[in-house]
Amino acid sequence: MPRETDEPKQRPGAGCPIRGVLDRIGDQWSLLTLEALEDEKKRFNQLLREIGDISKQMLSKTLRHLEQDGFIRRTVYPEVPPRVEYELTELGQSFLIPMKALIGWAEQNHTAIKSARQRYETP
Repeated sequence: MPRETDEPKQRPGAGCPIRGVLDRIGDQWSLLTLEALEDEKKRFNQLLREIGDISKQMLSKTLRHLEQDGFIRRTVYPEVPPRVEYELTELGQSFLIPMKALIGWAEQNHTAIKSARQRYETP
């Protein structure tokens, strides 16, 4: 039973301050990009190869959004040709634990979800 001092739980509906965060971290490309940066700094083309089926434009947009939200750091080195590296920030590192839990859950349940989708689509 809730106590008088307990604050009501905010739902991620319209006007909820965490909705934008959930939209960003729930994005397929954001999760794959953060996972690719888990172990080391990487350059744009390394990420492009590692993630695979992402376009250059989508990777660029995803990196920009993750940098804007503080999950990654972009470092430009004053070299010719220019060298740019991406790495996780402390905030990005802190997200790895819940992200890995989500990925683990998806790996454990993807077959059941696929079966449910097939049952739904089959009349």
